[in-house]
Formats: sequence, C-alpha cells, structure tokens
Amino acid sequence: MSKIVLAIMLLVMPFGLSACDKAYMATMEKMGYAKRDILSSRVKSARDAQEDAKQEIQSTLEQFGQVVSYDGGDLEANYKKLNGELENSEDGAKTVRKKIADVESVADALFSEWETELGQYSSADLRRKSQAKLTQTKSRYKEMLSAMKRAEQRIEPVLKPLRDQVLYLKHNLNARALAAIKGELVKVDAQVDQLVKDMNRSIAEADKFIQSMEKESD
Repeated sequence: MSKIVLAIMLLVMPFGLSACDKAYMATMEKMGYAKRDILSSRVKSARDAQEDAKQEIQSTLEQFGQVVSYDGGDLEANYKKLNGELENSEDGAKTVRKKIADVESVADALFSEWETELGQYSSADLRRKSQAKLTQTKSRYKEMLSAMKRAEQRIEPVLKPLRDQVLYLKHNLNARALAAIKGELVKVDAQVDQLVKDMNRSIAEADKFIQSMEKESD
C-alpha cells in the first residue's frame, strides 16, 4: 500500500467507538504506523479543522454585518446566505470537537502503552531516558490539548447569539428588525476576535507539537 493511500486513511478513517479505534490502530501498526504517527496525523487534522472553523465563523460574522447593515437589494437572498454561512460554522464546530476527541483517543492509548513498556526494560539507564522522554512528550501534549480545548470552548458562545439572531430574522425580515439587532453585531464581533486569537494560539501549539514529534522521529 502506498504512503499516499495510508496518509489518506489516517485522515478519513472514521473514529468513534473505542473498539473500532483500537482495531484501527492495531491495523495501522501492522502496516508500520506507530501510535505516535497516528497521533501526529490526528493533531494535524485537528489543527486544519480549527483553521477551517475559524474562517467559516469569520465569514458568518461578515455576512451578519452585511445583513444588519442592509441598504437596499435582495434582503431575502442575503438572509439565506447568512443562514448558509451559519450552518457551515455549525458543521465546522462539530468537526473540531470530533477531531479533538480523536486526538485524545490515540494519545491516551500511546501514553498507556508507553507507561506499560517502561516496566519491560532491564536497563535502568534506558528506562530513565524513556521515562524522561515520556514526561516531556506528555507535557507538550497537555499544553497543546489545553490550547485546543480553550479555543473550542469559545466557539459555542460565539455561535449561540448568531444562531438566535438568524432565527429571529427568519420571521422578522424587515428594516425594523434589522435596526433592533444592530447592537448585537458589536458584541459578536468582540467574541469572534477573541475566538480567532485563541484559535491562532491553538494552531501554533499544534504546529509546535507536530514539529517536536517529527524531530524525535528523525
């Protein structure tokens, strides 16, 4: 099987049930892909999902601004575009949550296996070196995961008011309704700005973790 096909499998293989994930990891290891390889691939996937979600939410905010600043044109068409952008953002948020869960699943398996293998060393020196490397990797992972979860937790507080406003507009698509919700744009804009900052920090932490894993594999 080619490396390209294997890389695609690492990204698109469905993860969910623990038993399925264990079977998947066992299959990949038989083909020469260790759990650390799968972890690195899933971190990349989670990082990319965050980048996509960030852009989708920014696009939704931009469209929301265009709708509430309505100054002629097809208001119904603008509303439909806003609704579509919101749906994309909702899908993006779900993908981010899933990708983070995928990362946690393989990380738990990797660290558990690593801990078990420490007891298999006959050399105390090699055991200490492996323990030190495990501790370092865990520390980097926890820092990255914390950044990912912090960013992910900011998504819902951003989507919630957008969801409310889009629902309100669905049955009140007129100039008076638009004027009534203009104030929400400033609030949501501030929330999105903070979300983008946290997303960027999380993406940077993911890149650092990936680089450290790849460096150790060289």
